[in-house]
Amino acid sequence: MTAQPAHDHSVTDRSLLSTKAYGTGQHLSARQSLYRWQTPRHDLPGIVVDQLQNTHGAVADVGCGNGKFVARVRQERPDLSVIPMDVSHGILTAIPGAVVADVQQLPIADGVLGAVLALHMLYHVEDQARATKELGRVLSPDGIAIVSTNSRTDKRELEDLWRRAAGDVLGTEQGPARVQLSARFTLEDAPAILGTVFNDIRTIPLPGVIEVTDAEPVIAHLASYEAWADQMGVPFKETIERARECVSTVIREEGAFRITCLGGILICQQPQSTVSRRDQRSA
Repeated sequence: MTAQPAHDHSVTDRSLLSTKAYGTGQHLSARQSLYRWQTPRHDLPGIVVDQLQNTHGAVADVGCGNGKFVARVRQERPDLSVIPMDVSHGILTAIPGAVVADVQQLPIADGVLGAVLALHMLYHVEDQARATKELGRVLSPDGIAIVSTNSRTDKRELEDLWRRAAGDVLGTEQGPARVQLSARFTLEDAPAILGTVFNDIRTIPLPGVIEVTDAEPVIAHLASYEAWADQMGVPFKETIERARECVSTVIREEGAFRITCLGGILICQQPQSTVSRRDQRSA
């Protein structure tokens, strides 16, 4: 498992998450929009719906954000009762039936859910072990947890771009690293963390390449980290503008700016608490 990064506390600060970071869906939408230029295009909500084909009853989307997955599941599986949950009240205002809740202490009884979703959010959780136990606790014996995150190699080009731009602003060869959200819960680390609760974990890798011929989608993505500007160690707006110049230069000289992506979805089944109960009944 990788060491926790220096920005760890700011990534899990609930006050910051529920206000500056996700008080509205603006910044999250900016990060999501960059994937419009990815090849191949992965339909993440569609993949989640496919994985729910044998699920019945209630499904909780914990850390649902702007409700992108909630809307798709409700549309294609109206037979399911979908419960949207997030720590930020502001981002939930437009999502019907949403509940303000923390994955570290879910307001859900034991074993009542057919599925629980934790999509690109466990890196924001301070106590990931406790959160994983909660995901297992609320599932029925045949329930599944669907979790997603990014590889530690994901979008390296953006990290290089930021450090180059920050270095130019500071007058140094290379500037400090930016806040990297998924560094606390990478695709490589996730199976070990989730494996403390779940006995069966399957990973669906989602590789791709983003190619843009206009700097704006990249700059919007970088600017969406404004909530963590104070932790970056560099003038944020000046670095954003320098990054814009760098991307525009690459596009002019090479025809496009390319970003290599690797995310993934983990399908988790057989919570150990459920297995233990089965063993006790068969003893």
